[in-house]
Amino acid sequence: MTSSETGTPGFQITVKPSGRLFTATPGETILAAGIRAGVGMPYGCKDGACGSCKCKKIEGIVVHGPHQSKALSEEEEANGFVLTCCGVAQSDVVLESRQVTSEGAFPIKKMPTRVALMEKKSADVMLLKLQLPANDSFAYHAGQYVEFLLRDGARRSYSMANAPHTLATSGGLELHIRHMPGGKFTDQVFNTMKEKEILRVEGPYGSFFLREDSNKPIVLLASGTGFAPLKALIEHMQFKNIQRPVTLYWGGRRPADLYMDAWVKAKLTEMPQLRYVPVVSDALPEDGWTGRTGFVHQAVLQDLPDLSAYQVYACGAPIVVDSAKAAYTHQAGLPEDEFYADAFITEADKAHEAASA
Repeated sequence: MTSSETGTPGFQITVKPSGRLFTATPGETILAAGIRAGVGMPYGCKDGACGSCKCKKIEGIVVHGPHQSKALSEEEEANGFVLTCCGVAQSDVVLESRQVTSEGAFPIKKMPTRVALMEKKSADVMLLKLQLPANDSFAYHAGQYVEFLLRDGARRSYSMANAPHTLATSGGLELHIRHMPGGKFTDQVFNTMKEKEILRVEGPYGSFFLREDSNKPIVLLASGTGFAPLKALIEHMQFKNIQRPVTLYWGGRRPADLYMDAWVKAKLTEMPQLRYVPVVSDALPEDGWTGRTGFVHQAVLQDLPDLSAYQVYACGAPIVVDSAKAAYTHQAGLPEDEFYADAFITEADKAHEAASA
């Protein structure tokens, strides 16, 4: 059980068509081994829940740990598909996986951070700014996320809402935290956390970032705090002077859920290539809402029935992301490999899925 390439214990993982090679140690998931080796494979939750890391196994034996059937069905597994986030190699393995680049390979660090700012953006959304260690550097792609390392060993993931170039002037990492009543971490943020508190984070994680080698027009699709990484993408596009047409569709139940609506509207005056379509699903008469209503992913289809020449970047509730992918690829001609997603899967979502299974 030795990798012929390195002589280290483990199995050799070969990724096609890129030809990237790395070694997975005994019991290590394929994704964890790839991250350790700096190989940028696609992934999202790292928890067997979202399916972002799903790829085709060409050769070898892979055994899966716990995962949700919507991420990998029995039929898909029988047809040779694997989830690298919970798949463990039992032999040398050859995979077919897109998006394998050196570009996702910033070093992953554990760092103490200090809470520099807490600002309520709505009744249930807190903007958190985390000051990074002064003597350390932290590199990431706009769209990636960090994990909070809680005292009991649990982890919670949140996307950076600011682009990397803003770190020097913004006071640190910006995160948008939605309160989930009863949530171990969000209850702490909304009830007991104070500025200057020290929190430990690890990152960057995720394969959600702008593919700059394309000139296709872009649809950004957000529900709720799924806006956070898309805000970082918008900042990044402005900074890099990327002129591709981009339309942000941001959905919420009530107008207050579009908690940085004014920020987006200000950006419209600075970025002629940016369009903005806010959508509210459950507006009440007292909201005075006169804009688009309904489900945000359907608003995209109403405006753009042919998505065959687009890229879509979708973030937010799993139901929105999953519905969008199915509709856009099956009804609107979007190539499946041009749909990039980061589904915000909560601990409550995981518990519900486990109970259903």
